[in-house]
Amino acid sequence: MTVAAAGVGDEPRSGPRGLETPVMNELGRALIVLGLIVAGLGVLLVLFGRVPWIGKLPGDIHVARGNWTFYFPLGTSILVSIILTLVLWLIGRR
Repeated sequence: MTVAAAGVGDEPRSGPRGLETPVMNELGRALIVLGLIVAGLGVLLVLFGRVPWIGKLPGDIHVARGNWTFYFPLGTSILVSIILTLVLWLIGRR
């Protein structure tokens, strides 16, 4: 008489609120990878200081009047958005 290993052929177990455990595992791994990427970028910025072109792109708004200054990096924000969109799209194609 043979006994099958526990869990072989069984349906995925449900986690909290009915979410399947494999989905939660994938989400957890993705969040860990994303956190490591953000931490790595933070370390690079600390070690290398300022990125020379950040904040000096066409479209960045800078207004200085007396002791008042307004700065809105519109061009930089659009560029970062495009880069992140492409990276996340490439990751999501798997």
